[in-house]
Amino acid sequence: RFVDFSKTDFIGRAAALAERDNGPQRRFVVMEVEAQDADVAREGATAATDTPEALDAMVEVLSSLGEPAVFPVHPRTKAKLQAGGRWDALQQVPGLVLAPPAGYLDFTNLLMNARAVVTDSGGVQEEAPSLGKPVLVLRNTTERVEAVAAGTCILVGTDPARICQETTRLLDDPVEYLRRSKLQNPYGDGTAARKI
Repeated sequence: RFVDFSKTDFIGRAAALAERDNGPQRRFVVMEVEAQDADVAREGATAATDTPEALDAMVEVLSSLGEPAVFPVHPRTKAKLQAGGRWDALQQVPGLVLAPPAGYLDFTNLLMNARAVVTDSGGVQEEAPSLGKPVLVLRNTTERVEAVAAGTCILVGTDPARICQETTRLLDDPVEYLRRSKLQNPYGDGTAARKI
């Protein structure tokens, strides 16, 4: 999204075109959940860490994906996982990286290299599509209705089967991944700086 492909003479153009058209070679999922529920503190919209059922769903999804995943874990979320005995189970999942909370640049790097993003964060619902990343939203409702209408975000709730099904679809169906990764982000096209 940040490369001008109309330029025909830059080094690495062929590799950049191949990655744009085929998606990243590394396949991993980024899961990110809000720690303070700041943007979901309203009736009918709860964070993915608010109920034992939602935490169980998160553990089930991360355990059954069969794909590498990175989960930057906020201390509040970690405490809830530990209190419910779920933290130990997550530590045993092959290919799962339980990382400390990532700063903005590190998290953006994770998003740029992910194949799919699973989140309940409103901000990530806006940011990931700018990077051409399909987003699965761990909620039944969202304030980002434009993203759902545009198809850049899919509401999957906290049903583990649905989350796994949609994640696997993005990982295994290159046509669907390419279609979803090329959708126009309703929150901008990443060219504001050039326009100003």
